[in-house]
Amino acid sequence: MTRPRTADSSFTRFTETTLSKIDSLIALMARLRDPDGGCPWDLEQTFATIAPYTVEEAYEVADAIARGDSGALRDELGDLLFQVVFHARMAEEAGWFAFDDVVEAIVDKMTRRHPHVFGAAERVDAAAQSVAWETIKAAERRTVDDDPSHLAGVAAGLAPLLRARKLQARAARVGFDWSHATAVLPKVREEVAELESAMHDADQAAVEGELGDVLFACVNLARHLEVDPETALAGASRKFERRFRAMERIARTRGIDLGSMGPDELEALWATAKAEEGGATSP
Repeated sequence: MTRPRTADSSFTRFTETTLSKIDSLIALMARLRDPDGGCPWDLEQTFATIAPYTVEEAYEVADAIARGDSGALRDELGDLLFQVVFHARMAEEAGWFAFDDVVEAIVDKMTRRHPHVFGAAERVDAAAQSVAWETIKAAERRTVDDDPSHLAGVAAGLAPLLRARKLQARAARVGFDWSHATAVLPKVREEVAELESAMHDADQAAVEGELGDVLFACVNLARHLEVDPETALAGASRKFERRFRAMERIARTRGIDLGSMGPDELEALWATAKAEEGGATSP
């Protein structure tokens, strides 16, 4: 079993200049998890309780990138790195592996998956390299997983839109796919029609299922359009927020409470807010 680093000795060396910055972070984490004087909250955490924070930090990294905020990106990357160190520390305490093992594993994996850089494979364009990457990944999965499906390894815990896209891409590799984006549109319309039918029948279970099919078909359309559905939806949300806030601002200047306005008035105010930004459609 891997023996965890001693928290006291690690933290004693925390401020020494001989430590690398990553060692300082590892030592800090060991101190936080030290049963003798560590942080009660950190000591109570498990992989399951920390996982939602890990996902949240990844989204905050993406948000900083979308906003073009380099300072926030630096900070959010630090928060995400802290999550990695947190998980590695708990694994070390359990005797599974340590942070060094995490680093070694990813270095080995990236070296193995880039034979055109670190080996004798021919250097190809990005599209061909993506195909080669997936081929290598599939070979790796076969060595550790006895699931013969082409969908094996698509994690159930992925964000739903991302998982849908990955499942579709896997199926497409064996030819189960539409030939181009315009061929997907009839499928989207078909699913919308089925949703309308379920709504007409007031069948809530069917409505949920058909709505899921609409979303799945839209993800397929996004994939063929080479648009990331998460990015597209995030942009639409930002656009909605921007325009709704503009509605609120306009209403305040007019001395009107949004809650007192009727549907037609709200729609007119929305049109005003939209026109105010020139009817822009980009987020």
